[in-house]
Amino acid sequence: MRARRSVRPVQALAGVLLAAALALAGCSGGGAADTTSDGDDGGGNAAVQEGGKEAGAAAPDSGAGGAKASAPPRLTAGHIIRTASLTVRVKDVPKALDKARATVENAGGYVGNETTARGEEGQEETEVVLRVPVDKYDEVLADLEGTGTLLERTAKAQDVTDQVVDVESRITSQRASVTRIRELMDRATRLSDVVTLEGELSTRQSELESLLARQEALKDRTTLATITLSLHEPAHEEVAKDDDPGVVDALTGGWDAFVTMLRWIVVALAAVLPFAAVLALLLLVWLRLLRPRLPRRPAPAGASTALGPLPVARPAPEAPRSQEGGEEN
Repeated sequence: MRARRSVRPVQALAGVLLAAALALAGCSGGGAADTTSDGDDGGGNAAVQEGGKEAGAAAPDSGAGGAKASAPPRLTAGHIIRTASLTVRVKDVPKALDKARATVENAGGYVGNETTARGEEGQEETEVVLRVPVDKYDEVLADLEGTGTLLERTAKAQDVTDQVVDVESRITSQRASVTRIRELMDRATRLSDVVTLEGELSTRQSELESLLARQEALKDRTTLATITLSLHEPAHEEVAKDDDPGVVDALTGGWDAFVTMLRWIVVALAAVLPFAAVLALLLLVWLRLLRPRLPRRPAPAGASTALGPLPVARPAPEAPRSQEGGEEN
């Protein structure tokens, strides 16, 4: 024990100085750490921890599916008013109109206004307004284009999402205002206050009803698309400018002519049949009833036929009288 205590003073002093230096370095490092932790206590640690968690959670996602992270964000479907206008040339307007009606009704829509007129050359023109669900809009539009030759097409899309949101917000505020006015009316004691509140309530209720009507109109226009369809028959000049008829057209035309001829023959026979029946009846009465009762006239001597004059019977020659007298004697 004594040998250990008999250490040189210089070495002991050096050890003390080294320990003091290490203690000072530790204190300065601890102070810096304390300062950093104190500065982040107001929310820095939480942000760092949340950021670390988000980074840790995003790291597997970025490693597993980087394509998803780089994909563009999808647009949310808003409130869009869709309108279209079609001009189609068809051979038969009533037939094409019936087809368009069937297409719209099968899609769950309905037919609105309809206007039909005649052109200067007698061709028929029809304009009809069709309302179809938005999800069937493209399908119905393609079907209507196929009814004939498309002459003109116009399609529009108007985003009214901001209007819908604004109307909904104003409706909420107006309803709350009406509720407050009614509460004030319940607590009012003076007649003048009641009259004033009733006028204010009537005004605000009118504004609320107007907003509700506008909301319903926006809902109808965004739920159902509007298609204006115009059907036109070709003019006579356009028909004359068509291509030369082919074999099929010639066969079709010949068959139509044959059927038309048969139809007219049947019509003519049907028209003559009553007269023929009356004539046949009169002829039968004449042959069976009247003709046998009429006296028969003798045939004239000089009667002749188509083959020539009829032969006349000659009298037999008489015997000589001398011979007859001798015989008698």
